[in-house]
Amino acid sequence: MQRESMKFDVVIVGAGPAGLSTACRLMQQAQENEQELTVCVVEKGSEVGAHILSGAVLETRALDELFPNWQEMGAPLNTAVTEDEVYLLKDARKGTKVPNAFVPKTMHNQGNYIISLGNLCRWLAEQAEALGVEVFPGFAAAEVLFNADGSVKGVATGDMGVTAEGEQGPNYMPGMELHAKYTVFSEGCRGHLGKQLINRFELYKQKDTQHYGLGIKELWDIPAEQHKPGLVVHGSGWPLDKDTSGGFFLYHTDNNQVVVGLIIDLNYQNPYLSPFDEFQRLKHHPVLKRHLDGGKRVSYGARAIAKGGYNSLPKMTFPGGLLVGCDAGTLNFSKIKGSHTAMKSGMLAAEAIFEALSKGDEGGKDLSGFTDAYKASWLFDELYRSRNFGPAMHKFGQLMGGAFNYIDQNWFGGRIPVTLHDNHPDHAQLAPADHYEPIKYPRPDGTLSFDKLSSVFLSNTNHEEDQPCHLKLADASIPLKQNLQLFAEPAQRYCPAGVYEIVEDEGGKRFQINGQNCLHCKTCDIKDPAQNITWVTPEGMGGPNYPNM
Repeated sequence: MQRESMKFDVVIVGAGPAGLSTACRLMQQAQENEQELTVCVVEKGSEVGAHILSGAVLETRALDELFPNWQEMGAPLNTAVTEDEVYLLKDARKGTKVPNAFVPKTMHNQGNYIISLGNLCRWLAEQAEALGVEVFPGFAAAEVLFNADGSVKGVATGDMGVTAEGEQGPNYMPGMELHAKYTVFSEGCRGHLGKQLINRFELYKQKDTQHYGLGIKELWDIPAEQHKPGLVVHGSGWPLDKDTSGGFFLYHTDNNQVVVGLIIDLNYQNPYLSPFDEFQRLKHHPVLKRHLDGGKRVSYGARAIAKGGYNSLPKMTFPGGLLVGCDAGTLNFSKIKGSHTAMKSGMLAAEAIFEALSKGDEGGKDLSGFTDAYKASWLFDELYRSRNFGPAMHKFGQLMGGAFNYIDQNWFGGRIPVTLHDNHPDHAQLAPADHYEPIKYPRPDGTLSFDKLSSVFLSNTNHEEDQPCHLKLADASIPLKQNLQLFAEPAQRYCPAGVYEIVEDEGGKRFQINGQNCLHCKTCDIKDPAQNITWVTPEGMGGPNYPNM
């Protein structure tokens, strides 16, 4: 069976905040200028928002520009931030509240909103469709298509009904080719296709290596008397050691709910460290426990975060397309926010594409106009001002790095006359296992702390079982012969969903991949010390189905 094809002016891969903002801004301009424009968005989740996971505290700057009357339009921003608290946890019992005067200005949240980013994306998709955009959930963009001159032609969605052996099953259906004058890639952090494009077009040339964190999040119902709508709590320290950077968040949202999570930088050294188990024991600290006591956990999820920022931002344009949002790495780590920057990058992409098309451009160009507009925008200014935040933490540690960032952000407004760099790839930071003792994590109590499998159950994760595994090993021998020997096979611990196991039976030890559990967090693609694991898209509709996350 041959693939069918459809032609559009613009194809957008991924219905996150960047992709949907691109779509909305494109159609706004088309309507303002009374021009015909065909735009489609493909989304691998079963519905828009199904795979969206973020803290999230939203700065509305980009939304104000995209839809100035968003409040009247019913955007799901229901909980304004009322109070900020920042803590430094010393040990399992003690924690110090940091006075606001000593907190970097970028971490102050007055005027922001605690939201479900998934719900905001669902609302943005409604606006996009009302403007004339075609949104196709349940279709995973699995392949980049190229023209004869090497420019991007579009994408092909994945075949459906392929068996685990790679054969066409009884329900086989070939993917669809989506051709476009310009294709926008907004897949989120460590996008499968974005990663290929970065390598093909050398978009990281003369840039710092990208850095990542793993964010793990839970949604809780809590007693009404404990609920403080609008309270934002951040902190760092215990249970992470001095060689492991990261921090926690806890936000009181609406409907007597809180979200709680931990972000661990993926440059950690100890191969026995388990981000999931660090998060579970964190919740027993009194600073967090008092918010969760008597509550019920209702959802769980995890997602990698691109946190290299300005220094690690690749060239975002290439012939026939653009990378936007977290597919490029536009998150502002100094604010712990990436939604408003992702949206702005998509809006700038839309304006550059529309300007080109309105002049009769037939596509396939490298849109230098985008780069010029980006450099003249508040997005560039904001990311530039935060360029030292991550490198300072990596070079100087949490205390000295925090002091540097306080001076840089509060005294110099992010314009201290020095630029720090960190070019050590996260996957290369693991030390040999014989340098450490295994970490004995406490057993989960089923009240505040839980095991991985019950957590994955709450993420509503599902994949069709009879399909090729979407976690590809370049060399199947490496997990046992190399990673197990040197690092006690860390995939068993860095994966927050129990996907990877070392199983021992009559035939000896084997490396088992439980692809059904995969949350699409991409941690394995990032942290594997041999860079032997590649995450590719499974069948459309597979993966988590996050409600209100």
